Amino acid sequence: MKKKNKILHIYFEEKNITPKRFSSLILQPKGFLPEIMVDDFSLRRKIVKLHIKRRRWTDIKTGNIIQRDWNLIAKGTRMRHDFAASRI
Repeated sequence: MKKKNKILHIYFEEKNITPKRFSSLILQPKGFLPEIMVDDFSLRRKIVKLHIKRRRWTDIKTGNIIQRDWNLIAKGTRMRHDFAASRI
């Protein structure tokens, strides 16, 4: 976490734990996808920016890139699916 002026930057890095649905595959860690930044609700009058680094793995057998599905934002909105659904 870093604080710069009135902006609070919080950094998240996905742990190197392979997704359960791919547990039958032999995966090799292959670094991270490009970092994404999410604007979050203010916290004690500070703007909050979440910096998220997602991991990726390579399937040793096929060479395919594997990553978790982080589709948390409802399409066309800037809200989580469950929150957006409750507003319709």
